[in-house]
Amino acid sequence: MPEKNQSIDKPNNGPILGEELRRKISEHPCYDKNAQHKYGRIHLAVAPKCNIQCNFCVREFDCVNESRPGVTSQVLTPEEALEKTKQILAEYPFIKVVAIAGPGDPLANDETFETFELIRKEFPEITLCMSTNGLMLPEKLQDMLRVGVSTLTVTVNAIDPEIQAKIVNHIVYHGKVYRGVEAAEILIKNQLQGIKAAVDAGIVVKVNTVLTPTINDKHVVEIAKKLNELGVYIMNVMPLINQGAFADLEPPTAEERKDVQAACEPYVMQMRHCRQCRADAYGLLAQDMSQMSEERRNIIKIQTKEEMEKAKEILTENDKEEKD
Repeated sequence: MPEKNQSIDKPNNGPILGEELRRKISEHPCYDKNAQHKYGRIHLAVAPKCNIQCNFCVREFDCVNESRPGVTSQVLTPEEALEKTKQILAEYPFIKVVAIAGPGDPLANDETFETFELIRKEFPEITLCMSTNGLMLPEKLQDMLRVGVSTLTVTVNAIDPEIQAKIVNHIVYHGKVYRGVEAAEILIKNQLQGIKAAVDAGIVVKVNTVLTPTINDKHVVEIAKKLNELGVYIMNVMPLINQGAFADLEPPTAEERKDVQAACEPYVMQMRHCRQCRADAYGLLAQDMSQMSEERRNIIKIQTKEEMEKAKEILTENDKEEKD
């Protein structure tokens, strides 16, 4: 049995991570559980189009009353996304990650790369992150590397086409609609090839798996074994949100999810602090400011400023002591 993947330096079967990538992981709230209380992220909703239809997915725009993947209050242009990023990073410097996670699939939208180009030019030190279904990953990897994506999440719900065919209604690939096992085979092949290529290129990969009782719950460990082979850094087993075609399915209990995570952990490190964020979330994972009142955001802004002033005072005092 392989050792548990607990090292920040080297994922299972993945490349040894350099100093810069280790820094980015330590500041990424999804990749390092200790970072979630100190560092935040911003999701830029610039990618409305999607190329697959999962049976549990409902994408909604202009929705402020739900907090889940696929939901946003507004789809932004790349220029609007840059301005939003400038404003938020100026007010909340603890945000270290700029991500694109929808509300559709980032790789199905040219605006994703336009946005990342603008962000990278303005903020070269920021971590650029992306979440994708992986269908276009082999073809778009070079574009991702060009714009500076260094952390990547791929949703992999099955590596068995028969199981995947129960989860995905259809895919749209190179202008053609595929369904059933044929669609599943294309999707799985591209996901696994893309993940391996991304890992080999030095991108740190997280995989999300939606735990769906009666469909893939007995299969998730097999996914974890494959992720170990591919060098995936961390796996996030997410509970099903029963909606869409899966509205009548019961989501897993907390205990069922915990058991699956425990079974997967010998093969790949498990993320246990996921908040299943909106496509326009920003702030700490447990403190989504996109859903807060202006008053509450102002309080956090003041607290952040006070904490920065205290940190400066401590550094100044330390410098004085060293000189003395």
